[in-house]
Amino acid sequence: MIRFEQVFKNYPGANKALANVNFHVKKGEMAFLTGHSGAGKSTLLKLIALIERASSGNVIIGEKNLNQISRHAIPYLRRNMGIIFQDYQLLHDRTVFDNVALPLIISGFSNKEVSKRVRAALDSVGLLKYEKHLPIRLSGGEQQRVGIARAVVNKPALLLADEPTGSLDPDLSREIMGLFSRFNQVGVTVLIASHDINLINQMNKRVIHLEHGKLVSENYNANQISLADGESE
Repeated sequence: MIRFEQVFKNYPGANKALANVNFHVKKGEMAFLTGHSGAGKSTLLKLIALIERASSGNVIIGEKNLNQISRHAIPYLRRNMGIIFQDYQLLHDRTVFDNVALPLIISGFSNKEVSKRVRAALDSVGLLKYEKHLPIRLSGGEQQRVGIARAVVNKPALLLADEPTGSLDPDLSREIMGLFSRFNQVGVTVLIASHDINLINQMNKRVIHLEHGKLVSENYNANQISLADGESE
């Protein structure tokens, strides 16, 4: 599903954000990205979502080499991805329903299909009763779940999350990870950037660890890596 082959990412006037990164996440797998602040986690996710492009090497999603994707084709590629941000990125002047519906409206779905999919997505994260609320009336954990509903409303094959529990307490963080696990159990490939080592260890999934833009280890025990408390990218 996700394959990186000798991937480098350079920014002008800066050190390499990623240097010779190679890994493979299989279809239907759930895995974690870890690393210190500035290790390259967010950059890696941006390459997958084509928010950024690799300086060299191959980023392959499914059967598509992203080097060969034109700018005009990027929106079509993203229809098969769900992207979740730490800061939620919700529209606070729109209802919960409208926030989740936005990707479907952009894609041209009918009103009937939008209504059906949005309510199914909200139900899957336990927020159907809040569909008419404004996000500002919800707690941080509930706002993050709105973001997750928006990410899965297109029924994507791939779900990317950048520090999705970074601002949540431990109980809410476990709830959010439980949602990701449920989506993974029905076949969605999930890749999560996180610095929460204790939470990652509870999940018993593969850990891909970056240091200074380089992939330094892959294992199932996040305690084998060293991260400063509270660091994130």
